[in-house]
Amino acid sequence: MDRFLVFICGFAIALLFLKYRAQVKDFIGSVQFAEDHLGGTTNLIILIAFASFIVALMYSLGTLQSILDGTIGRFFR
Repeated sequence: MDRFLVFICGFAIALLFLKYRAQVKDFIGSVQFAEDHLGGTTNLIILIAFASFIVALMYSLGTLQSILDGTIGRFFR
């Protein structure tokens, strides 16, 4: 049940970031790294929304745990 809740929250956060990206950009201002390398702060916000959705989906399906266990998990055993 907690995995489903995480997926719903991640999906909602992604949708809210995409819907209100202009207001988020006005709130945080311009990010110089994003302006120089990503084509603008708006593109950074879109990437954060996409990453939020992907991470929530991976967690809800259990693939995030297996990827983390296979990569950095061996350092913490």
